[in-house]
This record gives sequence, C-alpha cells and structure tokens, in this order.
Amino acid sequence: MFFHICILMIVDFYKSLADETRLKIILLVWLEKELCVCELTHALSLSQPKISRHIALLRSANLLKDRRVGKWVYYRISEELHTWQQQSIALCVEQNAQYIDESMKSLQLMGNRPNRQQLCCQ
Repeated sequence: MFFHICILMIVDFYKSLADETRLKIILLVWLEKELCVCELTHALSLSQPKISRHIALLRSANLLKDRRVGKWVYYRISEELHTWQQQSIALCVEQNAQYIDESMKSLQLMGNRPNRQQLCCQ
C-alpha cells in the first residue's frame, strides 16, 4: 500500500510539471523565490486567467503555496516538497537555464520590486 501511494505521488509530481506553462512557472518561482500572477503573465506573455488556472493546478498538487499582502497574492515553492522533488526542480533549473531565459529577461525588464509591482500590480 505504501509503495502504491509513493508511486502515485511521483507520477502526480511529474504530471504537474509535464505542461510547459506549469514547468516554466515552477522554474521561475524557484529562481525568483516568489512571484505574483501579474509578474508571471508578463514573463510568460500569457493571459491572467491562463496563468491562474495553471497556478490552481500547481497549488492543488501542493507544489506552490501563497502569501497574501493586501490585494496581492505571491506564490512560492511549497516548503512541504520532499528532498527529491526539490532536487528535481533545482537540477532542471541548473541544466536548462536557456528554457526560461526569455521569461527571465522579461522579468528583468520590469525592474526589481517594488518598482515591478507598480508596473503590473495595480
């Protein structure tokens, strides 16, 4: 029984990351430590509803957690991830930086917080 539960957890983890948008969200949040939806929409050039739908899936898979500050919600990697999950994400970032290079450049063009928030979180 325990073995079966572990296999399901592994499969669910990789299924959650099998979508390109969700994978990029996880990698960007890993690098930035925390991002809001508006930052992700800018970085990935996608609509807010699409980003929000993917974030909801990542939250339900317990990969992302949120923190609310006023009207803003910031997403971070869940502290409940197992070591192997953290290592998988870290290795993916390390070995595939070019995969999110364009998105990181878009974030950098927004500047740093709090200036970045003033551009998109109003």
